[in-house]
Amino acid sequence: MRSKVLFLFIIVTGLFGCNTYDEKSEVNAIKEVMYQQQLAWNKGDLEGFMQGYWKNDSLVFIGSKGLTYGWQNTLENYQKGYPTPEKMGELTFTLKQVKVLSPFEAFVIGKWELTRPGDHPEGHYTLLWKKFNGEWKIVADHSS
Repeated sequence: MRSKVLFLFIIVTGLFGCNTYDEKSEVNAIKEVMYQQQLAWNKGDLEGFMQGYWKNDSLVFIGSKGLTYGWQNTLENYQKGYPTPEKMGELTFTLKQVKVLSPFEAFVIGKWELTRPGDHPEGHYTLLWKKFNGEWKIVADHSS
């Protein structure tokens, strides 16, 4: 009888109690990716900045000019829009909300700002993140 109770406990724990990820550490991991993106941008390194994105043709970026699919296409759009470090300016991210939806999905809302000589563009973003092989990557970005 004791082994049946132990077996039942293991099954119930397995079904309902295995949500053992640490939400705070996942939020911190996402924040770190965004911090590294900000550093790369501020060094004029667009490919380094793009390391935070899912390197896949199914990546989607939604901006003022519509939808862009794919990591390479997104990189090329950034390269066209920000051809020099002066055009890139200094990027600052301000996170408004980081919500871990599951051990493998998260949702982020925030504000971006560029500081450049002569102007100061800014806007907001919504990011959908997925965790692949232990690494958080942006799979959808809606920036305005």
